[in-house]
Amino acid sequence: MSEPHVTLDPRGLDPVQQKLRGPLEEQLTSALQAATERIRADYGGEPVEQVCQRLLEETRSGLHPDIAAGFNPDMDEFCRVAVSIVRRDAG
Repeated sequence: MSEPHVTLDPRGLDPVQQKLRGPLEEQLTSALQAATERIRADYGGEPVEQVCQRLLEETRSGLHPDIAAGFNPDMDEFCRVAVSIVRRDAG
């Protein structure tokens, strides 16, 4: 899997968020990619559900608290990243 990337749906953004969409996506993507790398490096055979939850927690921990509080990602997409981490280790 290529590096994960966060794309914000402009329909769900208020006017201020729309103006800041590019920088927000960059910050969210950076936090997600850093969390993915940490989890890959530290993966110890946990189930996908646990990896998915950890991915969310670690991504949020890499964000400013105000941004983290408003970050509600598509959990199906986060779980796809978690599956790639689990499969990469198993393969």
